[in-house]
Amino acid sequence: MSIKLFLTGGTIDKKYDEISGKLDFDGSHFDQMLSQSRVRELLVTQQLFLVDSLDITDHQRQEIVVAVTGAAEARILISHGTDTMVQTAQALADTKLPNKTIVLFGAMLPFSVDGSDALFNFGAAVSSVQLLPTGVYVVMNGRVFDYDKVTKDLKLGEFRAL
Repeated sequence: MSIKLFLTGGTIDKKYDEISGKLDFDGSHFDQMLSQSRVRELLVTQQLFLVDSLDITDHQRQEIVVAVTGAAEARILISHGTDTMVQTAQALADTKLPNKTIVLFGAMLPFSVDGSDALFNFGAAVSSVQLLPTGVYVVMNGRVFDYDKVTKDLKLGEFRAL
């Protein structure tokens, strides 16, 4: 069973720029994450774009839907920024894709930063997508959420059930 991994950016793939003091994109960290987690052969990776989820346009969100719809794989992972992850999950659910299990995940801290939750959330997503029935889910903080029963708690910096 192969799993399709779509990369869209978000904090998980950002890097700290020591000169500017900002987080920005300098390519994806997923090659390193795949190697470190030792799941490289299980996943087929495709980078759609690398943007902060607050900057995802309706066109880019539709690009995600089209990519997932066209994927031959039944099990789909999507790396995504946490701020609008639920909106993208809703757009995917509205498409009513039959026979696909779709898991969106991200991180509160970039993979490139010590203490990041990126690799943990990625591992949880890889396991979850193999075990869950068809549908759209968000996997964050060691928990699996139905796409329409989750919110990001901005005060705590974590996802919680509605």
